[in-house]
Amino acid sequence: MTTAVNGAIAPGTDLTAHARELQRIHDAVLAGVRPPARPRALVARSWSRMLAMGLDPDGRNTREHLPASEIARLRHESPLSQVIDELRAVLTSVAEASQFLMVVCDADGIVLWREGSTRVRIVADGLGFVAGARWTEHVVGTNAIGTALAERAPVELFSAEHFEHTQHPWYCTAAPVHDPRTGDLVGVVDVSGPALTLHPAIGSLVRSAVRLAEARLWRWHQDRLDQLRRATEPLLGTRSGPLLVVDDHGWVAHHSGIAARDRIEAPRPDRALAVPGMGLCLPERITDGWLVRPRDRDGTITARLDLTGEPVLEVHSDEAGWRTSLTRRHAQILRALSEADADGLTAGRLSTILFGDAEHAVTVRAEISRLRRVVGALVTPNPYRLADGVTVTVDQPGEPGS
Repeated sequence: MTTAVNGAIAPGTDLTAHARELQRIHDAVLAGVRPPARPRALVARSWSRMLAMGLDPDGRNTREHLPASEIARLRHESPLSQVIDELRAVLTSVAEASQFLMVVCDADGIVLWREGSTRVRIVADGLGFVAGARWTEHVVGTNAIGTALAERAPVELFSAEHFEHTQHPWYCTAAPVHDPRTGDLVGVVDVSGPALTLHPAIGSLVRSAVRLAEARLWRWHQDRLDQLRRATEPLLGTRSGPLLVVDDHGWVAHHSGIAARDRIEAPRPDRALAVPGMGLCLPERITDGWLVRPRDRDGTITARLDLTGEPVLEVHSDEAGWRTSLTRRHAQILRALSEADADGLTAGRLSTILFGDAEHAVTVRAEISRLRRVVGALVTPNPYRLADGVTVTVDQPGEPGS
């Protein structure tokens, strides 16, 4: 099978013939016999999960949807409510003519918005593909929304790449949306329609819409930082020495007496912060953010990454310090950065180190953002590397003393 990179089809694909081939592959794999060709790796992984869960490809797996009042509450609370108009502008303007639906889900796979072609909406109703439905793999099998949530990456599926037979007449293209402040996955944007109407450009259209949405979320974040800076200006006039004003996620709204940096670790009232160039600092709650000032004047920071058991990071500056647990993924990233040269690592290179290929760059960026919420400015972006003045040593299993 010839497909586009990250897509289900390549330009010039005979969609009818390709759908028949995928049907033969689907039937063979589920029957436990040798298929005429291998399914795509992403599809094979998902089908394996479905078989392990015991989902029925022939029957209608349970569909339930939330009441209108609960859908309204989730929409109001979702960060995606701030960007739904941008998504509509990009996707729904051509939905009727292109015979597709724009579907926007939250991080739990619950459909919050569903708009587009009237004819396609009617067909989707029969599948239970409606607002308030949970469209995850464990509920409805392999589908672009649920599989994008499982893979933490953009997914496009065509016809019989779906696990359930009832979804074979469909294509779906989905991409996760991340909160640029935290790196957290906040939802999925999906375009779905009749399988034989799939165009190779649909995937690019969805990814462009997601980039626009994340850019709008970032602008909203910058506006909040500007508000924090203006609100603290009277207070800052009474303070001397190097300091930072940051929000609850560690993003810097103001700096004084220290070179500009974009982010430190998220402040907590019970722990000093390690800030390159400032050493260990004490956070102080002010207005809607935090004032950060050094407790010593030595800007060098040493850290030890202990991998002899559950990953632990210990950070030291002079006589003080702190320790924190890390996820194994975050420990892998920090170890890779500690071994990198001064040029650092790109998201693509880190993806290759962590996953064996460069196709998980989106996931890497989100994981780095979550890691920086824990370790802050110890890690710098573009490219990713340890900050100047930061040294990390790694204790590995089997080493003397471990």
